[in-house]
Amino acid sequence: MEKDAETPKNRGGQYIKSIVYGGLDGIITTFAVVAGSLGGELSFRVVLILGFSNLLADGFSMAVGDFLSTKSQNEYEKNIRYKKQVDITQHPEQEKGQLTNSLVEQGINENDANLLAATLAKYEKPFVNQIMKLEYGSNVAEGSPVKNAIVTFLSFSIFGVVPLLIYVLAMYIPSLLDNSFFIASILTGMTLFSLGAMKSKVIHTNWLRSGFEMLLVGGLAALVAYVVGAFLGSI
Repeated sequence: MEKDAETPKNRGGQYIKSIVYGGLDGIITTFAVVAGSLGGELSFRVVLILGFSNLLADGFSMAVGDFLSTKSQNEYEKNIRYKKQVDITQHPEQEKGQLTNSLVEQGINENDANLLAATLAKYEKPFVNQIMKLEYGSNVAEGSPVKNAIVTFLSFSIFGVVPLLIYVLAMYIPSLLDNSFFIASILTGMTLFSLGAMKSKVIHTNWLRSGFEMLLVGGLAALVAYVVGAFLGSI
């Protein structure tokens, strides 16, 4: 019985991207709302209303976008795979020749390339996978659209609520209001750095640099929001 090429580990790992980017968008967007509200000298209750409204609306919007993009990608790859299977059935030698030429270009001896292509051609699924990778750069679907959407929404919401936590606590401990934005900034900065470091695992870069880049991006977004809030608040 032929096993699925996608292992449980790979199926779990494919959602890391949604977790990281959903979380980054969530926390940066919410922190920008908090900074803009502070710049506009709005009350902490207004900050909570705007923050949570934005959190839920943007989280839902991102989830829908992730669902549609994943669904479209899966449908595209399914159609491409079907067309490639038809091409292989109708023109097997031509497809085998393309694979041979590709292997030769990669430095494999022509006789060995012919042998490898001929061997793969005996097995439809591996052969189609190689041809798709050769022509389209990928043979792996994006995964479940529903699961991707759920992961994105949860990640956006969980990380996005971080800048608002101190304001929620301030409802019960009013003394926290004096340093609420400072505390929110510290919590947000720590979370941004952590998510940036996690992002390095997805794009394979230095974790320290990736962490500081996200910290800088989040800080700039908050600064712009604060300046805009202050400007509009003074009108």
